[in-house]
Amino acid sequence: MAGSREQFGSKLGFILAAAGSAVGIGNLVGFPVGAAKNGGGAFLLMYAIFVFFICLPVMIAEMSVGRASQKDPLGALTKLSNNNAGWRFAGWLSIVTPFMIAVFYLVITVWIFGYLYESVIGNLDLLAQPETFGTFINSPSLFIYMAGVIAVVYLILQGGVKQGIEKAAKILMPALFFMLLALVVFVLTRDNAFAGVEYYLVPDVSKINASVVNGALSQAFFSLSLGMGIMITYGSYIDRRADLPGSAKLVALTDTAVAFTAGLMILPAIFSFNPNVNPDELSESSISMIFSYLPQIFLEMQASFGYFGASVIASIFFLLVFFAAITSLVSIFEVPVAALMDEKGVSRKSSLMICGALLVVFSVFCALSFGFVGFFSEFVSYAGTNKSFFDVVYDVFYDTILPLNGLLICLFVIYRWKKSKFNEEIEQGAPSFKGSILERYVSFSLGTFIPLFLLLIFANTVALKYFGVALIGG
Repeated sequence: MAGSREQFGSKLGFILAAAGSAVGIGNLVGFPVGAAKNGGGAFLLMYAIFVFFICLPVMIAEMSVGRASQKDPLGALTKLSNNNAGWRFAGWLSIVTPFMIAVFYLVITVWIFGYLYESVIGNLDLLAQPETFGTFINSPSLFIYMAGVIAVVYLILQGGVKQGIEKAAKILMPALFFMLLALVVFVLTRDNAFAGVEYYLVPDVSKINASVVNGALSQAFFSLSLGMGIMITYGSYIDRRADLPGSAKLVALTDTAVAFTAGLMILPAIFSFNPNVNPDELSESSISMIFSYLPQIFLEMQASFGYFGASVIASIFFLLVFFAAITSLVSIFEVPVAALMDEKGVSRKSSLMICGALLVVFSVFCALSFGFVGFFSEFVSYAGTNKSFFDVVYDVFYDTILPLNGLLICLFVIYRWKKSKFNEEIEQGAPSFKGSILERYVSFSLGTFIPLFLLLIFANTVALKYFGVALIGG
């Protein structure tokens, strides 16, 4: 069966698809604002260190598990552990987690699609009003936009790996990069823009504390789509002759470059069109920035470019974010789709229909969580706070289980699958890896301090999210 498994048609196709999964809303908005609020250049430096010294080994581990097994995450951990029940449970976590992340990510993508449509038809003034977002997320029209987004995702995934995921990545990712660079050039020509560049790039070491370090590590880990089963699934579509470490480096480099470049768009734009802004008061929420703050910035551009020009710029921005969201959503949703195909032997079309139906049901529950239906809006309470169904999905599967999944992969590769087999798999396409400094570092780090870091993040998240107590960074 392994021989008939779908594969990416080229190294470039894999790089763009994997980068597409990594590049998302957090890169384009959350990262720049997080950097600005947490020491600027110092945050950037820590982020880059964490990406290449902690996240890169985990990414290599996930890719190698996928390629060695030629399976989805559940099948991979089951096969390579000789059907061990404990590791099979870990495999299930790696299937359920991306599915539930796709649930809330679909809702956010629907919001972006709606704002894109409103920008294109000339309703920028409406989007800039403070009350618009609250009204929009409880509007019945939301479900029309949801149907459109689901149709786009289905059209991409029904084409399979080469004709669907890879082809879409080769179109969407270059388009995303082009739009991002065009907006950066445009923003940097505005008055006072370089005040934002200075704030973004010049380190403020006085802000460095345990919370900032933890934030940079979490941002790096989440940004690269680790712990979601994506890199295991995509790894199973890679040719055995491919250079896994080289591919992983390019994915990490691309993701970091996009996040860095996005900072050169967001912060200068804020400083240019609101010179008196205090970056410390910016919301850390990507959602708040995208749907509340930035539309106001775009509307202020009408003084220089007219209303039509400001609407065009806003439309380009929302198209950029929509492309980033779609590439991430496709890769996230491919994990449960591939698992159902592998584990139950169903066709891609049937798997898409089954997983898609479940996705719609849970996403509708999330969409109804903002005051539309009381049951979902006040779904449960913990740490002294009422939580909606959307909040619970986000807290449990994105904030909590992702670092746990990463921890389990590290322990699995080094202590269950064994370091020798792990290195042997990587050396198939990268003979220079054998005996190299990188080999020694990857093996050592995956078996020692990386699991410790991820355990600390997991424990701190559980304590903070569900009990209101911060173990670190408090």
